[in-house]
Parts: sequence; C-alpha cells; structure tokens
Amino acid sequence: MDAHLRDLRYFVAIAEELSFTRAAERLFVSQPALSKQLKQLEEQLRVRLLDRDRRTVALTAAGSALLPAARDMLTAWDAAQRAVSDAAAAAASTLTVGLSTSVGRGLLADVRARFAERRPAWDIRLRQVDWGDPTAGLAEGEVDIAFVWLPIPRQEAFNVQVVAEEPRWVAVRDDHPLAGRETVAFKELLDEPFLALPGSAGPLRDFWLALDERGGHPVRVGATVANSDETFTAIEDGSGVVLLASGNAAIYRRPGIATIPVTGLSPSRLAVAWRADDHRTAMRDLLCTLLPGPSACDVSR
Repeated sequence: MDAHLRDLRYFVAIAEELSFTRAAERLFVSQPALSKQLKQLEEQLRVRLLDRDRRTVALTAAGSALLPAARDMLTAWDAAQRAVSDAAAAAASTLTVGLSTSVGRGLLADVRARFAERRPAWDIRLRQVDWGDPTAGLAEGEVDIAFVWLPIPRQEAFNVQVVAEEPRWVAVRDDHPLAGRETVAFKELLDEPFLALPGSAGPLRDFWLALDERGGHPVRVGATVANSDETFTAIEDGSGVVLLASGNAAIYRRPGIATIPVTGLSPSRLAVAWRADDHRTAMRDLLCTLLPGPSACDVSR
C-alpha cells in the first residue's frame, strides 16, 4: 500500500523537531492524531522509523533513510499544488484571502476598492478559517494571503507585516460583576475562567490567555472555542471571559455581552502574512493596497 502524503508530512515534522509536542504545534494537529498516523506509516512500511520514550525521540536507520526522500516528495507535491493553485487563480482572476474573524477597521473595503483600481478584472475571495489553524489557511496553501493575529507557529516561514497594533480588551457576559467598569486591571481577571483557542493554535492560544503576564498564576479554561460564533455562545452561557483586540470590540459588543479595556497587558498585533516564495505580480498589486510605503509593492521582500 502506498503511503499517504499526510503521513509523510507528519513523519518529517517529527523527524525535524524530534518532539511530538512541537511537531503537533507545527502541523496544527493533536498529539494523539500525530502518533496514530506515524504508527500507520510504520505499519505500512513494516519498519520502525523512530525510537521514542517519554523524554527523547530519535531516528532509526530506516527513518534516517526515509527522511530525505520524504522531504523531496513533499517539496515536489507542494510545488505542484502551488502551480495548480496559481494557474487556477490566474484563470479565475481571483486571489483568496484567509481570515479567522471579521478584521473590521475598514481594511477589507479599502483593499477591495484599491485592488479593483489596479486589477479591475480580478476579484478578492474571502475564506473563513477556524482558529485551530492560526495561519488562516496559509500554511496549508488554501489561501494566497491571510490576516493573522501574532504570534503564529513557525512565523519565520512566512512574510509577515503588522497592519494594526491595539490594546487588549475583555468580553464578559453583561451581568458579570465587571461589566459596568470603564477599565479593568488584568490582575483582577486572573481567577476568571477563560475561553481558549484550540491547542493547535500553539503560541497564539497562549497569547490570548495572556500566559506571559500571569506571573505563573495558572489558567482556568472554561471552554475551548474554534470560531467567533462559538465564542459568543460561550460568553452568553457563562462559560468564561475572553480577551480580544480593541478594534474587534464593536464586533463582540451585542445584547448580552459587554467589552472593557484591560490594563497591564501588551498590545495585540494584527498582520498580513503570505508565502515567501509567492512572486506573482497579482500578489504584488494586492500587497500594494494593504501595506504602506513603496516597498510594499515588492512581493519578494
């Protein structure tokens, strides 16, 4: 039986990270799913690829032999996918923008208008991606460019440009004791149950739980949410509170939910991200509409 490319991708990630935890974060999957697919690959090949115990992961001789070939196959397949995607985008005159929440701030309307001036025959298509993939579809090649919240896993693999830096606020149910406050200090929220992104969101999950500002104080996770709709429902049913960027406060402010500025936290950063090897002129034109300054028109930077 032929091995699936997904299994090879999982194997390469584990082999390069030598850690199931880091590999799972890199791939935006759970560790049990990763272990299951590796076991399936080993059974198909009838060989052990990795030696692992509770502390260490190491390649076997067979694993070392497979790794370069697996990398070559994945590189070739990724290149083929990009070629197909680029050809389809050119034929359809469409670029796809990934996002996990409504970015608001007037950004999308402005981008559409300015891009239409440069490419009147082209269209911008939006693709909503759950928070389990913090790259909003970019890592899997599902979109051409994405609005992302930083930090994202393997951020160095992409070109990233911050488009908005904003204070963090908190959204609470409107009968919460803090709901009427003009501001709240983060230390007042330490014992609150928080809504968390899926574990596959990695460092972005930690950021919205404000782990760096807790001084070792443990997090109470009231619920895990995968998108905005689940978040609204979880706040309204009292499962927890959630941090958000000030620019998204208007989106969360609705009957049953209050939003409040939080002091004592570093700001949030909204960015656009794109593949470093995407040198299409259409992408250059889209970036010119998104980013300030003449250098924004250089897609290769």
